[in-house]
Amino acid sequence: MEFTELYQAALEVLQPRRISPDVEAGGVAAALVTDQGNVYRGVCIDTSCSMGFCAEHAAIAAMLTAGENRVEKIVAVNWDKHILPPCGRCREFLLQLGNPETLVLVAENTAVPVKNLLPYAWQDAR
Repeated sequence: MEFTELYQAALEVLQPRRISPDVEAGGVAAALVTDQGNVYRGVCIDTSCSMGFCAEHAAIAAMLTAGENRVEKIVAVNWDKHILPPCGRCREFLLQLGNPETLVLVAENTAVPVKNLLPYAWQDAR
């Protein structure tokens, strides 16, 4: 699957909205494809007390819930449809899933392995 298709899959669930006075959701959306060729999507949930989570986490949770565990490619987009590189927490989460070669779209026409986003990962010191 090409990143253009993953980008479109993420856009399909991008729907910024206020859920309650304390929760907003859907301002960032992510889509990933697994080694089995299945696509999983998720949106961010932002809370007033910082208990929310990123769109990448939601997409990965959907993948794990479905019984898969290997991300091949992932992309996130923000409310204005721009590609959004993963935050540090998401980079760490992706790396800990065990595929350092997972391709992450960080800008238009620029994908890099997640291991390159954390060049001095603590796992390397073991």
